[in-house]
Amino acid sequence: MGTQLVGFCLAVIGFMGTILICALPMWKVTAFIAANIVTAQVFWEGLWMNCVLQSTGHLQCKTYDSILALPQDLQGSRALVCVSLGASVVAIGLSVVGVRCTNFFHYDRLTKTNIGVSGGVVFIIAGVLCIIPVSWSAHTIITGFYSPLATDARRGELGASIYIGWVSGALLVIGGGLLTGSYRC
Repeated sequence: MGTQLVGFCLAVIGFMGTILICALPMWKVTAFIAANIVTAQVFWEGLWMNCVLQSTGHLQCKTYDSILALPQDLQGSRALVCVSLGASVVAIGLSVVGVRCTNFFHYDRLTKTNIGVSGGVVFIIAGVLCIIPVSWSAHTIITGFYSPLATDARRGELGASIYIGWVSGALLVIGGGLLTGSYRC
């Protein structure tokens, strides 16, 4: 039962990280510093909006105007992160029913085990669905950074959401693996 609780807690922490990367506009970070430091700006780009932080401390965010005007990697990342969140919600429901410390299906051990294993598998799927868009966006940002066509002022770097996404996906996969492996046949 301890392994199940550890796996469930890790997966829930991964789920919360996935919520965080979905909401934060920090997937791509670009710093623009002109001839003097007074005109410094930091651009943040996320799944749903982009923000500009000026050296005066003023932060201005704007949601994207059109879904169709977005690059394909951003459209795909939006969809996969949302599907990952939905799968995580389903996995949490299945896992709550399937862990041994709850009273659901206490009279039918085989059904409880099958539900718990399926919850762990869905957590693993949710983790993979989180890692794919984060890695895809990281690849796009890195290839854009090393592109000879990009100007120095607009070269983007990996933002905090990319790193949080990798950790969240790993926690979902590890938590799902612990949940799945904790059941005996």
